[in-house]
Amino acid sequence: MKLKKGDKVKILVGKDRGKTGKVLQVNNEKNKISIEGANLLFKNLRPKKQGEKGQRIQFPALMNASNVILVCPKCGQNTRPGYDILENKNKVRVCKKCKEII
Repeated sequence: MKLKKGDKVKILVGKDRGKTGKVLQVNNEKNKISIEGANLLFKNLRPKKQGEKGQRIQFPALMNASNVILVCPKCGQNTRPGYDILENKNKVRVCKKCKEII
C-alpha cells in the first residue's frame, strides 16, 4: 500500500466525497485506512456501574484505500505516488506531478 500514517488524502467516493483529512490508521492486510473526521460512525456503550449513564461514542471507521487519493504536501495536487531509489539505495515515494519526494 502506498499510503502511510500521517499522509493527507482526499476522499473520492461515498458520503464524505471531496473532504480531505489525515490518515490515522493503516491496515495493510485488509487494504483499509482510517481518516480523521471522515466516515464517522456511532457506537453505543452500556454503563459500567449502576447509576451511570450510557455513552454514545463517535469514531472514524475503516474505509477502502482505493477510495482515496494522496494529496502532495509540496504542490498540493492530487497524485498517485511513484517510487524512486536514491543514491544511498533508499526507496522513497515521489509525487508524479512535481517530482518531489513525499
